[in-house]
Amino acid sequence: MEKLAVQIETEYITLTNLLKYAGVVMSGGQAHELIEAGFVSLNGQTVLEKRKKIRAGDEVTVKGMAAITVSNEN
Repeated sequence: MEKLAVQIETEYITLTNLLKYAGVVMSGGQAHELIEAGFVSLNGQTVLEKRKKIRAGDEVTVKGMAAITVSNEN
């Protein structure tokens, strides 16, 4: 599993945008499919909400693919 670190400049980023920004998926459609299938977790809890707000300090895991740690640039 690939470990990724992503820095955001804003208060939050949506889950689908994070997956695209981190390069885990190529499109929003691919992100939606992974989320709907239950392959994405936020801080250890499966998340099914595509527009979930991800903030600095959160860790998003895509089963078998990547673990993304989010931090704030400030």
